[in-house]
Amino acid sequence: MGRIRLLPDAVASQVAAGEVVERPASVVKELIENSVDAGARKIDVMIRRGGISLVRVVDDGCGMDRDDALLSLERHATSKIRSAADLQTVATLGFRGEALPSIASVSRFRLTTRERNALAGTEIVVNGGKIDIVRDGGEAPGTQVEVRSLFFNVPARRKFLRSENTESRNIEHQIHLQAIGHPQIAFTLLRDDRLVFQLPATTTLGDRIRDLYGAELLERLIQLHGVAPRKIQIAGFIGQAGLSRQTRTQQLIFVSGRAIESGLITSAIREGYHTALMKGQYPVTFLFLDLDPATVDVNVHPSKREVRFRDPGAVREAVARCIQQTLERGRTEWQQKFRAPTVVPSIVGTASALPQISATITPRELPQLEREFALRGQKTVEPPIGRREKMPISSQENLTQDRARSTPVQQQFQIIGVLNKLYVLMENANGLVLVDQHAAHERILFEELRRRMEEQGVPSQKLLLSQIFELPPRDADWVERNMPILQKMGIGIESFGPNTFKIDSLPAFLNVSDPAQFMRKVIDDLKSASSSSSEMRLGEDMIAKTVCRHAVKANDPLRYPEVEKLIRDLLDCDLPYCCPHGRPTMIQISLVELEKKFGRKV
Repeated sequence: MGRIRLLPDAVASQVAAGEVVERPASVVKELIENSVDAGARKIDVMIRRGGISLVRVVDDGCGMDRDDALLSLERHATSKIRSAADLQTVATLGFRGEALPSIASVSRFRLTTRERNALAGTEIVVNGGKIDIVRDGGEAPGTQVEVRSLFFNVPARRKFLRSENTESRNIEHQIHLQAIGHPQIAFTLLRDDRLVFQLPATTTLGDRIRDLYGAELLERLIQLHGVAPRKIQIAGFIGQAGLSRQTRTQQLIFVSGRAIESGLITSAIREGYHTALMKGQYPVTFLFLDLDPATVDVNVHPSKREVRFRDPGAVREAVARCIQQTLERGRTEWQQKFRAPTVVPSIVGTASALPQISATITPRELPQLEREFALRGQKTVEPPIGRREKMPISSQENLTQDRARSTPVQQQFQIIGVLNKLYVLMENANGLVLVDQHAAHERILFEELRRRMEEQGVPSQKLLLSQIFELPPRDADWVERNMPILQKMGIGIESFGPNTFKIDSLPAFLNVSDPAQFMRKVIDDLKSASSSSSEMRLGEDMIAKTVCRHAVKANDPLRYPEVEKLIRDLLDCDLPYCCPHGRPTMIQISLVELEKKFGRKV
């Protein structure tokens, strides 16, 4: 007797429903996506007991006639696609034709719908996948779906649901995603007959972010202005350097209006921030990508949370470069906001000049940095080579005479003093600015040393014994394609057979005990790096540690010209917002915040 049998329709429906309907939030997601595809301008969601007892979604979309309403409850019945070729150019959120029948098979389901010009609508009641009632309905134009007693006929699935509060939070998060992805649609959420939020339709993404997350977060976001290839349109907002979270909960990614989860784009975002983000932290992003539908495969998973790109390398490169350019363009705003003054208001301290990197330093001379940075007592402050002329530091008496002879002029900020021999205090039109002198000097030295090593090349040192190692096929293919880049970074590597390589030299400034293990780590690190990344990527950690030792420390007193030069050099950096470890260099405390602290404002 044969062992293979066809499953009953009821069992097959429940198996299929398990792929689409994981929890009440999945129901809300699928119903809202149908409403968006129907052209709704207003979507109301109501839940009870975390969506387990009731989920109701009401929209003012195009609605359906009776025939379409009945067909919508049949598996793989959809208005979104007509043929297999249409799967290559899906432009709607839904297309599989599985959501409504899957939801109806595991709940007590009610659908009412009416077209705009129809005299009467249609009401359909389904219990556990079986249609009980089909009759005329008198609801407003649009579609209303009620899902009651979710998983009432699948008790095993119901046991896996979390608490009502947790399920409610998941639903709220899902509506947040849809609201961010479609700011032109008004959303309302009622939880146990209590209004949670009511979002009006907006014309801009910024207004929707402000409505959901508050004006304070919006003020700390930067609108994306990077240049992307023609076929990849990138828009949205990213957090300023220093704005981060411990999880990815506020790292939202949308592709053609669809909220997705993508390890590829997540790594590209991380690459775009690079040294502007602390390790273990995740940036706040509202990232929107618009691509030709033919270059994106959304038919990967029934929940449609994952997508595949025809050219993943181009997408990763575009996202990373766009974020890098956006952060770098913020320098202009910083220079306007913190432009150095032309009048010396006071003497900040009494110390020698800031330590500077020698004009002839090479990567081989890194161990000598400590002696070179220790040289103090010079009478001039030398800015980075090739950027500015030497600026003489007047003696204390000359500073006093200059201050007495000077006349007040309008300026962007005024240096007030130094707090605890670490934080430079400045006043500008917005309030108080604090600068971490150590973090600021770290950034200055980091970019200067990296630039010089790039210009002078990365010296390599021959190994006493060449190392032979094997790699998995994918990693081996990556090494073969990128061997010129690795050699330019100071790694002497060449093929030594199928999936086998030989290393005979490494960068001179790296202390590597196991070259094979080092190469595996290099491959993992560089796979997510953009093609425009610094050639010194392998040495950046070493450079960051080096400049940390030689930068101005806490308790190092600085005079006014030194502080002024520190700020000016910082603003000339590519990423002046943070040190190489991702810590902020400057923070602003607004006058409004100070007034609240003193009780002048509520």
